[in-house]
Amino acid sequence: MIQQQRHPASWWDQFQQNSDKFDLAYLTEHLGDEITSKISSPLLRREAEIALEVMVRHLNKPASEELADRAAKGVERLVATVERLSERSGDAFELREVQALTHLLEGRFGEAAHEAQEFVKTQLILRAFVGALRLERFDTDLAVKMLAHGKDPAVALHSGQVVGKYAWWPSWLLKVVTERAMAGTLEDETIAALDRCAYAELSPAQARIARRLLDGEEALISASAVRLETLGEAHAAEKLRNGDLTTVALAARLIPI
Repeated sequence: MIQQQRHPASWWDQFQQNSDKFDLAYLTEHLGDEITSKISSPLLRREAEIALEVMVRHLNKPASEELADRAAKGVERLVATVERLSERSGDAFELREVQALTHLLEGRFGEAAHEAQEFVKTQLILRAFVGALRLERFDTDLAVKMLAHGKDPAVALHSGQVVGKYAWWPSWLLKVVTERAMAGTLEDETIAALDRCAYAELSPAQARIARRLLDGEEALISASAVRLETLGEAHAAEKLRNGDLTTVALAARLIPI
């Protein structure tokens, strides 16, 4: 058994609820592969692989009545095989892997993931769920990292989309946005401010100033506000003092290159 925090089925179900493109075939195939590889009995593992293969084919072609019938029969055979082996082996027979697979094949994806966390690393399960989202311009690594640290799926997926969308940003900005996402402080205002910094094409020195301003360094904010005022940007200076992050790019640009 792997010692790790287990999420309830309802937590895993949030992934499907947060996507209108959730690929059930992808999830079933990838999570199913992780589960079946842990089945110790060769006979049962082979039966599980057959049932999984047919189910994936059915989910890829849900309109096929033939595949639907074969998938249902595959699950029935798997359950029957488990019952036979249980009768022969008694209490010593380990059922957790096949129970997780049965949940998966019968469409109880959250329960399957919850059970699988007993013997499959959580990050592998997370990657199967995140991959099933089929999101474009998405930072999978960040989302998985946040999820592994216990962030709510909706928050992690939003952050992954933001970073994926702005993948063209310079590395220092991507580092800032990743840190904010992990800290749970990646708000729309922050994203807008970072985007302005990206378009400002700051020099390395200006980028360092911008980062310190974004971090809320009071002495630098005060000095930058004074500089803005001397250049006739009193309104921007006031906004900077009041914590308006959208003025960070302007303030940083005032530093000589």
